[in-house]
Amino acid sequence: MPSISVHAFAKINLGLFITGKRDDGYHNLETIFAPVSWHDTLCFSPADAISMRCTNADLPTDGSNLCIRAARSLQEFSGVMDGVSIELDKQVPFGAGLGGGSSDAATVLRVLNGFWNINAPLEDLHPLAVKLGADVPYFLEMEGLAYAGGIGDELTDLHAALPWYVVTVFPAEHISTAWAYGNFHARFGQSRPDIRTIASDLSGIGDSGRLGLFENDFQSAVFEQFPKVSRVHRDLLEEGAVFASLSGSGSAVYGLFESPLDARRAIERQPAAYPTNLTPPGFSMRQ
Repeated sequence: MPSISVHAFAKINLGLFITGKRDDGYHNLETIFAPVSWHDTLCFSPADAISMRCTNADLPTDGSNLCIRAARSLQEFSGVMDGVSIELDKQVPFGAGLGGGSSDAATVLRVLNGFWNINAPLEDLHPLAVKLGADVPYFLEMEGLAYAGGIGDELTDLHAALPWYVVTVFPAEHISTAWAYGNFHARFGQSRPDIRTIASDLSGIGDSGRLGLFENDFQSAVFEQFPKVSRVHRDLLEEGAVFASLSGSGSAVYGLFESPLDARRAIERQPAAYPTNLTPPGFSMRQ
């Protein structure tokens, strides 16, 4: 079988509400996932055993890596004992709130499902994805905008895409999810806007002021602790973004732009040490 090379795209969060803490220690949330064109590239080659190499030496390639865990979980699920050699060209920053590791894991599940001739329906792989991480089901099953509840694994396909240019900036700060959940300003019990309904029809919303309803409950704590992140947010708004926000638990920040010229100017304003991405309107992960 020949090698296969596949992109694993990142995501941003259009709004993120933490609605309560569960008995199992996780938190329930509401968010809208949206794909962006920032991506890693994974190459799969036939092999006798499961192995992995990565272009980023800071990431482990042993059994703790999500890609290796995904491959092994699929082996256990299917009974297939074939191997695979995975090469990961890591471009999506980690500790950024962009879901890069989750996307990589989902890509491993989806590609090896065919590579190993398992061909299981994706819904049958959903439990495997949940065990790997709360964001993994989104990357496995969705293409565009999706509403997520529960711990992020209860998904509704909104059959929509963002109508703006998306500028995503990584301010060279790695923020752990554990820190974010330990320091966010809880607002449990407060009434929330119906972001699922709002995100289902985004036409004209940029002019209505309703984008401000997509708040991120991590944002205020992150901005207080990491001023570089707050500064990027301010810069994007000053360059003409109709909306800007922290993605996930950060530290990546994104801005939504109606004008491609404004979007490119916002990128040019960022320090050279800050990786950036520009996603066109209507982007889908399965393009």
